[in-house]
Formats: sequence, structure tokens, C-alpha cells
Amino acid sequence: MMKVVLSNVVNGCRVGSITELGRHGNRVLEFPGCLLYTRCGAAPHLTYDVLQKVDGLPTGAQLTLPTLAEQHHVVQDFQQGIGKFTGMEDFFQYCSVQDPAVREATGYNFNKGVSVWGSGGRIKLEVADFMAIQKAFCPDWYQCLCDGDTTSPDTSNKRLRKSVDRTLNFLDECLEIHQKSQELKGSEILGVIEGGDLLEERLRSARETCKRPVAGFVLDGFQSFAMERETRKNLLKAVLEVLPEDKPRIIHAASRPDEVLEAVECGVDLFDSSFPFQVTERGCALVFPFSKRAASDVSDETMIHSLDDSSQETTENQQTRGLNEDTLPQRTMFEIDLNDREKYAWDFRPVLPGCSCYCCQNHSRAYIHHLLQTGELLARVLLMMHNFHHYFGFFTAIRESLQQGTFQELKATVTQSQGTNCK
Repeated sequence: MMKVVLSNVVNGCRVGSITELGRHGNRVLEFPGCLLYTRCGAAPHLTYDVLQKVDGLPTGAQLTLPTLAEQHHVVQDFQQGIGKFTGMEDFFQYCSVQDPAVREATGYNFNKGVSVWGSGGRIKLEVADFMAIQKAFCPDWYQCLCDGDTTSPDTSNKRLRKSVDRTLNFLDECLEIHQKSQELKGSEILGVIEGGDLLEERLRSARETCKRPVAGFVLDGFQSFAMERETRKNLLKAVLEVLPEDKPRIIHAASRPDEVLEAVECGVDLFDSSFPFQVTERGCALVFPFSKRAASDVSDETMIHSLDDSSQETTENQQTRGLNEDTLPQRTMFEIDLNDREKYAWDFRPVLPGCSCYCCQNHSRAYIHHLLQTGELLARVLLMMHNFHHYFGFFTAIRESLQQGTFQELKATVTQSQGTNCK
């Protein structure tokens, strides 16, 4: 049976570990931390061997159901679970209903189930279909089927109440099947907190979910485009006060560094790592500092370029079912755009001076720019290695700062790269 071990609580920030995880009870997740983001059961752009060259790898991997649902019959015939099937059995496996890197299409859920979008289009999942997939995958954790279609700005209060009712009904049905299933004996089910930006419904969802025998909680619908920053922060604080301290709290699609730090302050434990993937897909590299040494390594010129890049941002209010330059979320001030010929075609410095990743130790910005312009697959491989390395190092720095009492200094160091536009 897994255990949440709190080693410290600092002004609402939780630091510790989740022990005795997995079917053999030999996995440990440190928090605040993140899960390895995957598509089709593998790290994007990276083979398993190349992934091992990334420092600070999390022990847990997040499976994204939209990228895997169409293959579940093959995994079912395989009969050894998704971890063995994908060659990722060394990782603790967590299966989420939606892909946090892609904007969920709205208006397609229904009373008996929800929709996910695979490569072949819409997949309608009722509880029986969803649980059949989980039985085939046999993940260590999985998110309960949920109605998270509440991110549209014109969502009514009636629709928010319906999302909570549906999600609780789905949870009860999933639990009934879960408790009778031999295949899922080693798996744990996580309840989902819905309710949009309506405090009353968020609290109702949290209190009712706490009454069910769930192993942890997923905080859904807190994306930056879904609500104002202060609203998100106040809702998180209110909901987390209701949840028990001895169960983990996971948040989806709130993985920008500034969003992570705010959620950590509220008491969130685990995050997805879809942000480095989104940055990589844009042909960009993470350069935000998270230590005094790192801040000194990032030159003023780099930060000016990062700020200049942000002025070219495109609107984030676009539906995204796929991933391309037109539908990716907007560029942020935490990254530099290596597609820019004027800035980087003749820049032979590492992507991030002082970075110890394979990409920065062996290649230059000019080389990455060349690979991007010529459409070489290696461009995304190297950028993915750097962006994962940098992001995982960020979480190590968060845990260390909480242990050492320097979290506010870390927060100031990270947010200084945002300038005055992202207060």
C-alpha cells in the first residue's frame, strides 16, 4: 500500500515522497515533482536509450489515453500490460484521460461517457469501454473517467454542475468495476475534481470525491486559458484545504514554470511535463534560470532575445486537436526561438550556457537552427533532450529550495525572466 511521507510543509508547500508504489511496491516518487510526459507510451522524439541520457528523469511516466486508446486491443492481446508493451516497465505508469499538451475539443461529451481524439478522430468512451482499456493497460495509477469539458469562457453554471454530477457518477461506476477486476488488483484509481471556476461546485466535487475509496486526486480544468490567474489560485487553495493530507494531488495542463510555482505554494504535489514538449514542437529551447548560478550563466543578450521572441506570440485561444505551428499554445518568455535566422544562424554558443545536457555540451544554437531550417528530425531530438533536462532540473531545485527555506528566492529568480508582462 502506497504511503505519502511529508518531510516538510512550508507555508502551504508540501515536500516529501510517495513510497511503496507500483505492483511490487518498489517505486518512489518525490514531490513536488513531475511525471515523464509520453505520447503513444514513449517520450516524444526520443528512443528509450536516448532518454536514458537525460539527467533527473522522473520515476513515473504519464500515459496519454488519446494517443493510445486505438491500440488497446493490441495491448490486450499482448496480456502483459502497457509498461511491458512499450518497453517502459522501469517507470511507474499513470494513465490520464486527456492529453495535457493538446487543447481538448469542447461539446463532445455526453451523459454516459466522454470523447477523446486519437489519430483517426473522435473516440467515444463509456465507462465499460474506458475500464476495458484500463484492464488491458494495467497501469499503476489511472485517472477516473471524467467530464472536464468546462474550459470554455461561456460555460454556464448549470453545465458546471452537470460536469461534477457526471464525474461522480463515472467514479462510482468505475470503482464498482475496479473492485471486481482481477486485472486491476495492482492498480489504483484517482478521483477527479471538476467544477470549472465555480467555487461551490469545486468544493462539492472535492468533498464528495473524498468520500470514495480513491488513492489520490486529479485537479482538472486549471489551464491558464480556462480562468484568470487569481481565480485559479484561490480555487486551488480552497479545494486543497478540503483534501486529506495523506493522498497525492496531481494537476494537469498547468506546467509553465510560473504556474508550477503558484500551484506548489497552494499544496499541489505532482505535475505533467507537457510544457517541454510544447516548447520543443515550436522549435524553441527553455532558458529560464532557477538558481543564482544559472541566472549568471544566462547572458543579458539571451534574456533580451527571449523577451523579444514573446512579442511574436500568437493567440492561445485556438482549438487544438493536433500539433502544428498554427495550433500550439503561444510562445512564452521562458524560451528562445531557434528558428530565428537573424539571431541564431551564426550563434555558436551552447543553447544555454552552463547547461550540462548532451545537446548543450555537444552542439550550438547555430547547429540547432540549421537542423530546424532543413527539417532534420535530429533538431527535435536534441531540443527534447535539452528541454526535458532543464525542466526536470527545475523540479529538483524546487524540492531543494523547500528543504533549505529558499523557495521565495527561487521564485524570484524564475519569474524575473518574465519581465513586467507576466506578474
